Amino acid sequence: MSDTPPPRLPLDWIAASLKRERARAGLSLSELAKRAGIAKSTLSQLEAGSGNPSVETLWSLGVALGVPFSALVEPPVSAVRVIRAGQGPTVASEQANFAATLLSACPPGARRDVYHLRMEPGAVRESEPHIPGTVEHLVVCDGRVKAGPRGEIVELNPGDYLTYRGDLPHSYEALAPGTSFVLVMQHV
Repeated sequence: MSDTPPPRLPLDWIAASLKRERARAGLSLSELAKRAGIAKSTLSQLEAGSGNPSVETLWSLGVALGVPFSALVEPPVSAVRVIRAGQGPTVASEQANFAATLLSACPPGARRDVYHLRMEPGAVRESEPHIPGTVEHLVVCDGRVKAGPRGEIVELNPGDYLTYRGDLPHSYEALAPGTSFVLVMQHV
């Protein structure tokens, strides 16, 4: 993993997406903050395009809104899109040395998102259940990782594939420096 921090996700994308999805759901700032378990002031800052949202905060908001994580961080759509290594919209975790880069958001009519994840040993990234019907597909690129739902954690090496229900509590743990993997989230 590089010593340079990952690029920050443009806060204006998050702000616009939060406002759009909150309006679609017909929720007040207070109600959405309560459902997501975050402070109303935090949500207000995010909708104003400030703050520094973590993966956990955005996942909580997505679950509270009933939308995939990508609906909150997806950039404007273009016909051709190239994301150079290390340059995609990236959000860091508060729990572990873990960063998620959205590679492909779910297009209209489809229900899947593709991420490239980088992780270093030292802490487990615990993930709360995603929206009902979510299935995760994980392919290890580099390093080694332990992943899966609680009680069914497996160790994976480069090239290994794992699939499991993402609507149950699950976790990821890097076992080697420079661990990276591709994660496809399928929303059924």
